[in-house]
Amino acid sequence: MELSETAGWRDYLELTKPRVVAVMLLTAIVGMFLAAPGLPPLSALLYGTLGIALAAGSAAAVNQVADRHIDAQMARTHRRPLPQGKVTAVQGLLFAAILGISGIGMLVILVNPLTGWLTLASLIGYALVYTMLLKRATPQNIVIGGIAGASPPLLGWVAVTGTLQPDGLLLVLIIFAWTPPHFWSLCIHKRDDYARAGVPMLPVTHGVDYTALQILLYSLLMIATTMLPLMTGMCGLWYLVGVSVLNMRFLQWAWRVYQDPLGTAPMAMFYYSITYIMALFVVLLADHYLAPSFGLWPVPDFWAL
Repeated sequence: MELSETAGWRDYLELTKPRVVAVMLLTAIVGMFLAAPGLPPLSALLYGTLGIALAAGSAAAVNQVADRHIDAQMARTHRRPLPQGKVTAVQGLLFAAILGISGIGMLVILVNPLTGWLTLASLIGYALVYTMLLKRATPQNIVIGGIAGASPPLLGWVAVTGTLQPDGLLLVLIIFAWTPPHFWSLCIHKRDDYARAGVPMLPVTHGVDYTALQILLYSLLMIATTMLPLMTGMCGLWYLVGVSVLNMRFLQWAWRVYQDPLGTAPMAMFYYSITYIMALFVVLLADHYLAPSFGLWPVPDFWAL
């Protein structure tokens, strides 16, 4: 197959879903800082961030290659490089392979092997298990496959510590619970696109009202998970104040979607959910460094009880 003459660096950059990767990297970097009592080692911060970014970009590129026929049928995605013919499937896979091998190799050699293998597992989980199997097989695709997208803060944590620890896993749990209400709100708005493309997203298979109820219930579950860092002593009062404000607004949007799922609330909630997860991790980071400075010490460590 001949190489596309119209492909430019912006087309390849778009294959990596840079805005999505940027949010993932924020959570990974915060995970690195939370894992360190002071500042994380510079090498882990630099090589860990770059390696995770390359691997995440690789997974995104594989996702777009696998979904190119679906993307061509959806208004939201039909202008991506592959449906437009700017990048071929072979080029996309070669680009993904270069990114993936470089990223995983960097993590294994320059950070630590555990980070590399966990990142590889996340790449496979998103690019292969979710994209090629779950997305086309079940309306619970985003729930089951969400664990791969929830891994970045744990990857950042392990990049610094070299070990799996309960607090790092709690960060994964928060994003895992956040993912369904975040994505289903978009799916409600884009349900016709998914139906036309034959993708069994929840609003397509079970209807809008049922999806709106699930968004509300998963939002309550997510709020419960955000309280766990307080129970373990990972965070203190600064986090409690910040996350309470964020959660009240999230729940308000979830209730609005439940009351009027066919209006403008689903997309408004989708956009807020992106702001929410970034703000939550910023609050986690601020609490980690500011709480001792102001004498607001964390609650007792329940893991030690």
